[in-house]
Amino acid sequence: MSTAVVDAGVLSARGRRAPVRLLGLATLTVVPLLFPFGYLLWQALAGGWQGVLPAGRLAELALNTLLLTGLVVIGAVVIGFGTAWLTTRTDLGGARMWSTVVALPLVIPSYVLALVLLTGTGRQGILSGMVVALGGDPLPIPRGLLGAVLALVVSTFPYVHLSLVPALRRVDPALDEIARALGAGRLKRLRTVLLAQVGPALRSSALLVGLYSLADFGAVSLLGYDTFTRAIFLQYAGRIDRRPATLLAAVLVLIALAVIGLERSTRPPRSERKGRVVRPGSLHRLSNGRRFAAVTFLTLLVATSVGVPVAVLAAWWVRGTAAGRETVAVWSEVGRSISVSIGAALAVAAIAIPIAVLVTRYRSRLGAVLEASAWTVSALPHLTVGLALLLVGVTLLLPLYQTLPLLFVAYVTMFLPQALGPTEAALREVSPNLEEVSRSLGQSPLQTFRRITMPLIGKGVLTGAGLVFLTTMKELPATLLLRPTEFETLAVRIWSTTSEGFYTRAAFASLVLIMISAVPMHFLVSRDLRHA
Repeated sequence: MSTAVVDAGVLSARGRRAPVRLLGLATLTVVPLLFPFGYLLWQALAGGWQGVLPAGRLAELALNTLLLTGLVVIGAVVIGFGTAWLTTRTDLGGARMWSTVVALPLVIPSYVLALVLLTGTGRQGILSGMVVALGGDPLPIPRGLLGAVLALVVSTFPYVHLSLVPALRRVDPALDEIARALGAGRLKRLRTVLLAQVGPALRSSALLVGLYSLADFGAVSLLGYDTFTRAIFLQYAGRIDRRPATLLAAVLVLIALAVIGLERSTRPPRSERKGRVVRPGSLHRLSNGRRFAAVTFLTLLVATSVGVPVAVLAAWWVRGTAAGRETVAVWSEVGRSISVSIGAALAVAAIAIPIAVLVTRYRSRLGAVLEASAWTVSALPHLTVGLALLLVGVTLLLPLYQTLPLLFVAYVTMFLPQALGPTEAALREVSPNLEEVSRSLGQSPLQTFRRITMPLIGKGVLTGAGLVFLTTMKELPATLLLRPTEFETLAVRIWSTTSEGFYTRAAFASLVLIMISAVPMHFLVSRDLRHA
């Protein structure tokens, strides 16, 4: 079926009004996710600001948080842009293989990287031992800002890489040729031609990295760097009066919303390029010296972001076991992590389908608002999600306090867009004409969806479910706040044992988490790069 026919079908379908039942279902799905944050803000404002927290303390936390976020965004964008450019715009051999392995750090959570820094450095560290054997001094433990930046940059640069790879492949070479013919130099063409075309992908990935840094709890807590998330947890865990934690969470929510609003306000007008065929551009030829430098850079990057963490964790586990330290089995934690991750993946994927159908198949302002609300809420820090739901559970829904249903509500709130994006993309690839033909033959809308639409969008739904599964496996702060008593996942076990100094146990649990997450993550990443 031609693209013109599909586009005409989409336009025809989006001209229809959305069914009331579909609107109601989508509304009942999204609106409850917004309520806890409204309640959190109302509680923070109703309690008053005076005497709760000194203004100087708020300013210090804001400065620390924004400084960390800015440094991580710069580091992740520089590394991610470099790896994406090398693997898409040059004649470097094995580009697809490099693109895949460069994305592997996604499987290692930031709190596991913090554990690697703690166990690899210092007088007892594995890496320090190697440096001392070569005649050097032990590596100091990079606590505070430096350690947090290192852990978060390694955790986030693959997001920039994966966003820029398809954008760089879609760059129109004709624009670069015109600029070169007009006498523009390499740097000017980079700024005015290349960056202008990949700007939307670059901004969205920078926003993702910035929100990730604002929301991080595990790395900053373990490395002792004071940000809003660490202060919120300490205020919540260490006091009977929860007003300071509520106030800090409300401020962090407002900062996150301000960042989202700033990014959206600076977006340029959308340009329509549908139907325009862009011919492949010629790849930049690397000299032998530059090829060697590129391969060395990528090898060192993969070694330090994946090889070193795995090696340090394995070495610490072996060392601890040889010294007689007990490695407590984590199979019950594995079972809980997998079960809640599968449950969250299925729930979120199912909830995303009616919203995706509403957005892609019908003309509805309410649908657009619901979709934007889901994306905005999911961008808020996970710790504030957990605290908002905890506040609602304690004050309004006490029977749900510390239960799995409330935890699943948190997962839906945080991860709905991860399933929504692939499902919407899959629906846009299906011509509405097929559905109209099915209904004209007497099939009901539900029968049409089950027999025609669902088989065609199945891969997109599974991709979204896979993303939710992987993210839930690694999720820490909301799980830490909302889990039932004695319900430990692998993430909670890693955080608690690291906080208590049981590095052998933490290292073993981290290795298990990485191994479980690596296989599905590899298939998801390689599939995305293959279709880029």
